[in-house]
Amino acid sequence: MIFASDNWSGAAPEIAAALANHTPGFRAAYGTSDLDASVEKQFCDFFEADVSVFMVATGTAANSLALAASCKPGAIAFCHSEAHMVEDECGAPEFLSSGGRLIRVSGELGKINRDSLLMEIAGYPSSFNHRGRSAMVSVTQITEVGASYSCEEISTIASIAHENDMQVHMDGARFANALANLGVSPAKMTWKSGVDLLSFGGTKNGCWCAETLIVFNKDLASELPFLRKRSGHLFSKNRFVSAQFEAYLSDNLWLELANHSNSMGQRLRDGVCDAGKARLAWETHANMTFIIAKRSVADSMMEQGARFYEIRTPRSFDGVLDDDEKIYRLVASFATTADDVDEFLELIQ
Repeated sequence: MIFASDNWSGAAPEIAAALANHTPGFRAAYGTSDLDASVEKQFCDFFEADVSVFMVATGTAANSLALAASCKPGAIAFCHSEAHMVEDECGAPEFLSSGGRLIRVSGELGKINRDSLLMEIAGYPSSFNHRGRSAMVSVTQITEVGASYSCEEISTIASIAHENDMQVHMDGARFANALANLGVSPAKMTWKSGVDLLSFGGTKNGCWCAETLIVFNKDLASELPFLRKRSGHLFSKNRFVSAQFEAYLSDNLWLELANHSNSMGQRLRDGVCDAGKARLAWETHANMTFIIAKRSVADSMMEQGARFYEIRTPRSFDGVLDDDEKIYRLVASFATTADDVDEFLELIQ
């Protein structure tokens, strides 16, 4: 009953097989092999565009390099007040961008509110060099509290960003889960909605270690080879990341894995609604479920083998918690089974 994080899951069999298949022999290093070139072509086909692909070790690296690529002296980046980028990356975006700053923007369910974004942007006029200047807006898809931006919401934010000479970045650590939920094409949810850079995550959805920064705006790509090398994220044996993406992007494996984790998340939500000792904190859209339960109930479940996390109450939460109640996060993965979910629900009941 592991619902602590989709990072706790192993690798999908197809990913493990791809790694084994590419283990023997020799390949050109540093992303220059035929396999690397083939996978870059797969990404271009996947997004229906000529994209630049920069594979890295972690989502934090991808997010940080996105800010670095968008940076100019005095750069300001706007993100949701509870985004992973500003809450859980230990200052890496500011460090790897050589001093870019992150400004928090409010909004419900982890999504940037349009009016709040406009208000924050107005506080950094380009004519006033003392405060700095706007450079990037970052949206998280899906958000840290399990919600999805619609393509229309992304387009609205992108229009505001572009009107203010800013780039649009999408933190897609759970990109596949969002796509599976929305049922749109990768192109529609990204560059067709105004996204310039995407942190494309595979690790949470069945890969062993596979993250990449996808660049749709070619003007931003020229400095990234140097930024990636300087940050220590250029793999010498890049083929082992490419091998994972080769399998991940083939035969819609990414979608199969995301659909499964989303369906397990839905099974959890439906079951919690029927349980007597916990309730949903809010409605979510993919593989994350947030419940409200008494601490004694949660502790008892932990003692019986369940694994999940208590979270800080989001700033936009408008529900009511009793003194002994907390909010807990449950994350389903490609490896979660129906039996795992049902056993967890039996513990609640």
